[in-house]
Amino acid sequence: MSQPSLLTIDRLHVGVRHRRAERTLVRDVSLSIGAAESVGLVGESGSGKSMSIKAAMRLLPHTATTGGRIQFEDRDVLKLNRRDLARYRSRDVALIHQDPRAHINPTRTIAQFLTEGPVHTGQMSPGEAIERACGLMRDVGIADAERRLAQFPHQLSGGLLQRVMIVAALLPSPRLIFADEPTTALDVTVQSDVMAILLEQIRDRHVSMLFVTHDLDLASAVTDRLAVMYAGSIVETAASAELCARPLHPYTAGLLRSRPSTTRVHRLTAIPGRPLAAYEARQGCPFVPRCPFAIDRCSVELPERRTIEGHSVACHRVEEIADRLQERVP
Repeated sequence: MSQPSLLTIDRLHVGVRHRRAERTLVRDVSLSIGAAESVGLVGESGSGKSMSIKAAMRLLPHTATTGGRIQFEDRDVLKLNRRDLARYRSRDVALIHQDPRAHINPTRTIAQFLTEGPVHTGQMSPGEAIERACGLMRDVGIADAERRLAQFPHQLSGGLLQRVMIVAALLPSPRLIFADEPTTALDVTVQSDVMAILLEQIRDRHVSMLFVTHDLDLASAVTDRLAVMYAGSIVETAASAELCARPLHPYTAGLLRSRPSTTRVHRLTAIPGRPLAAYEARQGCPFVPRCPFAIDRCSVELPERRTIEGHSVACHRVEEIADRLQERVP
């Protein structure tokens, strides 16, 4: 029996006004996350990953238009009133940004930053918030927590500051964390440490995670399922190990083919052309200009997502080309 979803995104559409016309940024996105499950959302820059997260947290600008359904358990997120929305953001979900220095007030101490939300929403007293923050800081490998709490953001390295952001996300005990490329601003060695800490913390606390990244290898290592996004839509979803071992969409296979290997030397093959934004996509499959398997039907008919070999995949020719795709993946 399948576990009920904690978060369900159903046919999400996001558009913004641009020069008196609407530009589509996210198109027909459907995704679910179960309790204590980690899901990766992977794609090139501009594919709509971060906009999907912002829609799920109701953080889009007022000028944006949103369609479809976003449900957290039995609540429709898009219809929450002001009070319920504040509770949803402060208790149920949390967001870890990709650049900690851009999302922390440089004039306030670490203690003020960490405790403001839980204290303001009445979840904890100031003393309780400080005590829990100290404990979490030690859990994520920040030594001398009491001294760090008195410091300002500019006194911490990028790696330490991102650990502080993890503490801020965990402090109110959310049930779901949105991690929006949380290691992009860090160097490679620090990235590894921060991701190991984040993964350990969410597993120990049975917290769900939607992990957004352009790094397919990293996502497959830290998530249970992967969803691959292109031009504002999800083109393939499957268990992480299965998707990397046997991709069924040409775009997924292209991403895997273009990654460097740590075990053997092979020539990298880039996906030809450039990625399209959702508003640039025309009739038919948006991947057509870059797809070596495209036929006339692909140019005129948008493929529906179908379940093939346990994958949810949007491709007209998946049954014909599945084995040929495997030959192209190292």
